[in-house]
Amino acid sequence: MSPTATQKRAKRGSASAEPAAKPTEVLAAGTVCWRRVYDEHGDPGIVVLLIHRAKQRDVSFPKGKLDPGESMPQAAVRETREETGYRVSLGVNLGTIHYALSGGRSKTVQYWAAKVSSKAEASAKFKPNDEVQAIEWVPADRVRERLSYDADRELYDVFLRLVDRELVDTFSVTLLRHAKAEPRSSAFPVDHLRPLADVGEEQAETLVPTLQAFGPRRIYSSTAVRCLSTVAPLAERLGKRVRAKQALSQDAWDEGDLSSLRKLVAKVIGRGRNAILCSHRPVLPDLARQLAIVTGSPQGRYLEEAASLPPAGFSVLHFSRARPEAGIVAVETYPLKH
Repeated sequence: MSPTATQKRAKRGSASAEPAAKPTEVLAAGTVCWRRVYDEHGDPGIVVLLIHRAKQRDVSFPKGKLDPGESMPQAAVRETREETGYRVSLGVNLGTIHYALSGGRSKTVQYWAAKVSSKAEASAKFKPNDEVQAIEWVPADRVRERLSYDADRELYDVFLRLVDRELVDTFSVTLLRHAKAEPRSSAFPVDHLRPLADVGEEQAETLVPTLQAFGPRRIYSSTAVRCLSTVAPLAERLGKRVRAKQALSQDAWDEGDLSSLRKLVAKVIGRGRNAILCSHRPVLPDLARQLAIVTGSPQGRYLEEAASLPPAGFSVLHFSRARPEAGIVAVETYPLKH
């Protein structure tokens, strides 16, 4: 069936155990995988990965339906690996495709750009199967004509506009609010020593696969126990240490110390690597503002929305590797639904 679709930039998703969907709506996620190549003169170019599906006899991008309990980002990474053999991390969100299915149902597919590293390219092992007959890397300027569906071509136009502006190769900074903590009481009189509540411990575990989908390279946390405990399961899964920073703490914020926060943000942007910053509700708006200031991004309501997070909620802000001064490329927010 040829999809007819409308597209929009996705701002909010779900990092939940059960994605919210109508009974007649099928949720799916996918990627536009790309990598850099060089011609015989050393000039750079981009190639994009397409899949040939045997049953549908079409050419499209890797995608698939969510498994029970999956988030959109988690499904996009898994489906890409299963269909192509490539292990990827998600880059900038490209938008959402909607189209009709038989029986009065509809399908919603969310896509991300995903850069395939040289390591992933070397280790990938594709095997033809009943679903995907073949995969191929196609020069970026030839992809549009190869795609079978108008909806995919519209989505690809978003990708091409980012390529033209040098904004497709991105790194992300994730603002994460700590999971649900025990309230301050006689049992926990010192604020920064308050532990996570039982539901908070569950939230911290639930976060792991969705945060992992964005390929964090460094994990920064407030020195408060509730923040350190929130990122501990992710750090264990990734085999990374948590970098505890007083600058991210509510104690430092209460004292009016924004200079340390500014320096940390400038350092994170300067490194240009995917990072997670776990902090507190009152600190997050200033974190978002500092990210905007350092990268020359406009202030606005979108920053307030990115920082207005429930416990264990997070926002992923994407920046150009080549041109971080170009500002925030995209924002996607995941209010954890438990």
